[in-house]
Amino acid sequence: MKYYEFSLILNVTELDATLKDNLFEAGCDDALLGMEGGVAYLDFSRKAESFNAAFSSAIQQVESVMDMGSIARVEPDELVTLAEIGQRVGRSRESIRLLASGQRGKGNFPIPLRGTRSRPRIWRWSEVAPWLSIHGVEVGTVDIEQATAIATINAILQIRKSQPHQGNKLLGNALQRKVN
Repeated sequence: MKYYEFSLILNVTELDATLKDNLFEAGCDDALLGMEGGVAYLDFSRKAESFNAAFSSAIQQVESVMDMGSIARVEPDELVTLAEIGQRVGRSRESIRLLASGQRGKGNFPIPLRGTRSRPRIWRWSEVAPWLSIHGVEVGTVDIEQATAIATINAILQIRKSQPHQGNKLLGNALQRKVN
């Protein structure tokens, strides 16, 4: 068993004592509930067999006491800038910029999600992490697994906003597979 750190960003406008108590009783005693800039979050440090088991159980516990759709997304954020990529792998922004531009390394860096003609450019960590690993930059298999899991769950949470019935079914299926 290992500790995994992640955050659940919540769709709530205020935090009250009842919510705090309910989350604690549901099993979220390993999370810090807070609000910053009007955005509510739960910062977890959860001991589990795998990252998937950790965040799956957290989502299930939160949604056992809150309305469906109360979780906006899982972080660490999948969307990253060059500076954030550098920070995650212990390199400078300039080192990553050279890789992204093809001036260093073998080229074929993932295409930015946004910012091909504007700044800041933004990439998906779930695409960048495997590329870096393949090209000799230490990322770690755990980070790659986490990036993929976070990307999947965040996509399902997004679908659930626009198609609640389908999104709930997808989320239930995904959480069940991740835990098993």
